[in-house]
Amino acid sequence: MSTIAFTVCFMVWMMFAVIGIPIKNALELNETQFGLLVAMPVLTGSLIRLPLGMLTDKFGGRIVFVILMASTIVPIYFISYGTEFWHFLVTGLFVGVAGGSFTVGIAYCARWFPKNQQGLAMGIFGAGNSGAAVTKLVAPSLVLAYGWQYVPQVYAAVMLGTVILFWLFTFDDPAHKAGAKVTVAEQLAALKDPRVWKYSQYYSIVFGGYVALSLWMTKYYVAEYGFDIKDAAFLAACFSLPGGVLRALGGYFSDKFGAHKVTWWVLWFSWICLFILSYPQTDLVVQTVSGPQNFHIGLNVWVFTALMFGMGIAWAIGKASVFKYISDDYPHNIGVISGIVGLAGGLGGFLLPIMFGALVDWTGVRSSCFMLMYGVVWVSLIWMYWTEVRNMDTMSGKHQLVA
Repeated sequence: MSTIAFTVCFMVWMMFAVIGIPIKNALELNETQFGLLVAMPVLTGSLIRLPLGMLTDKFGGRIVFVILMASTIVPIYFISYGTEFWHFLVTGLFVGVAGGSFTVGIAYCARWFPKNQQGLAMGIFGAGNSGAAVTKLVAPSLVLAYGWQYVPQVYAAVMLGTVILFWLFTFDDPAHKAGAKVTVAEQLAALKDPRVWKYSQYYSIVFGGYVALSLWMTKYYVAEYGFDIKDAAFLAACFSLPGGVLRALGGYFSDKFGAHKVTWWVLWFSWICLFILSYPQTDLVVQTVSGPQNFHIGLNVWVFTALMFGMGIAWAIGKASVFKYISDDYPHNIGVISGIVGLAGGLGGFLLPIMFGALVDWTGVRSSCFMLMYGVVWVSLIWMYWTEVRNMDTMSGKHQLVA
């Protein structure tokens, strides 16, 4: 039930990835404004994660989850009445609360399972990220058939039904609550732990990057390859769907091989994919003995989609492995730690689309979004090497003596 509820919340959270395209055309927005439009719900969903994690530890996940979902129903419906840019920014802020559901659900689910199964359990719950793909498969048909205004109206009704079902089919355990004995100051003390900041950096890629590219890819296919919104959204789902559904596989691998080893190889695979994706469409003229020869270098749509599909799988696994770190290192305050790390990942999902748009407006190169992500992954690989890898044999997982 938690996975279903999280899927619906993620559908709502990613709604502007599809309806934002007709809104952009109607309001004649530039790329930076479009980036701000699609990212606005992500801002609220990010900032609210830390307090939601603390509330979940204190009061339990069931009641927090229900109140959170119920609070988004009216703002979702009001999106359909927006006519000005600021209307969508304001309603997007309120709808973004749905994005905080991850922190609540991850702490709620993890505590029902023993330590050796928590990675898989959190991975299954995290498969709700596939709500991004559901939106790409469902919303374009609604837009083409009835107009974009119909999408938030349908989503508001779906959210209402989800709240009712969640309340009827979930349970509560008082033993899962931290209670009054844990103060806010004690919960926030986790911010001083450098490991928390490192895990936040990893998560800003595998989740923040996932959110950002899920929001950006439909428009990228339209602009770069000339698809209509329905075909573009379908191809974009080739990245979003495995990036959500296969998170459970990442949880299994993390339980079996360890969070460190899985995250290390996920980052390396991402680095290679992003290096190839960064190369812009290029026409090259080479002067030969027989005269000038023209060459075109660039990814066609099938190679591009295959690379995005592979990276979606890697990031699904990486999202689970980062949270395996958390359940291993912080078993008694998963809520607040997941809130901090989720906040960092969500802020990545908010800032990156705006930066994508600004880079396109500044450089005119659409693949600049992948260049930016390539740099972020490079920073994480260096950080991981200096803090973890150089002191251990990554293949065996055994710590080595430092001279």
